[in-house]
Amino acid sequence: MRRAQSVRQAGQWDNAAAIDRVVLDASERHRRRLVLTAERGTTLLLDLPHATTLKDGDGLVLDDGAVVCVIGKPEPLHEIAAANAVALARLAWHLGNRHADVQVVGERLRIRRDHVLAAMLERLGAKVSEIDAPFDPESGAYDRHHEPERGT
Repeated sequence: MRRAQSVRQAGQWDNAAAIDRVVLDASERHRRRLVLTAERGTTLLLDLPHATTLKDGDGLVLDDGAVVCVIGKPEPLHEIAAANAVALARLAWHLGNRHADVQVVGERLRIRRDHVLAAMLERLGAKVSEIDAPFDPESGAYDRHHEPERGT
């Protein structure tokens, strides 16, 4: 079985060079060690030195140098818009205070669908829409995803 022991960050490698793709939701993309089967049948052992949050577009580098692309599986989400940056920061604070996973996308926020949080946000003046999209929540200040090359 082929092994992937390092990850290339999205945007730091040529996606067209990928030999295969694994489609994973946000929860499935926080891993250290796992057997994966990609869309075209490539079976690999993800064997990273520490638990890592894989992002949509990352590349899993196999032991022979080939790369398998990580694709974020669309999930049911709420997309949140606010009247201005101050209002958006206030909404983000309330979500963080409830320990909700949040993705920042331009001038909008995304969270997993949750009717209780959606109602709270709307009471605070947010415009909340339902969408299906890959979810890449902020992983926190101590996540190792921001290192240039992981696992090498």
